[in-house]
Amino acid sequence: MSIEIFRNVVEQVGLVIDAAGVLVVVVGIFMAGIRLLTHVSVPLGKYKQFRQDLGRGILLGLEFLVAADIIRTVAVTPTLDSVMVLGLIVIIRTFLSLALQMEVEGRLPWQSEKSGSTQSG
Repeated sequence: MSIEIFRNVVEQVGLVIDAAGVLVVVVGIFMAGIRLLTHVSVPLGKYKQFRQDLGRGILLGLEFLVAADIIRTVAVTPTLDSVMVLGLIVIIRTFLSLALQMEVEGRLPWQSEKSGSTQSG
C-alpha cells in the first residue's frame, strides 16, 4: 500500500511541476508582450528583444517540463517503453533548448560569452 501512496504523491508532484512549466511559459509570453508594448526604444530593436524575451520564458518552462517528465517516468512508470519515450522527449526538448539558447544569446551554452560575440579591435 505504501508504494501506491508514493507513486500517487510522485505523480501529483510531477503534475504540479508540469503546471509550473506551463505557467512559466504563459507568464513569459505575457511579460514579453508587456515589455514590447511599454518600452519605447530598446538597443536590440523591439522585435529582436521580444523574440529573446519569449525564448527565455520558453527555455525556463522547458526545464520544468523535462524535470516533471523525468520524475514521473523514473518514479511512477519505470518500464523500458516509458524510459525510451522519456529519452526521446528529453532529446527533442534538449534540441529545442539549444536552438532557443542560440536565438536568445547568440551562442551555445558551453561557449564563453566572448567567443559567441564578435570583437573588434
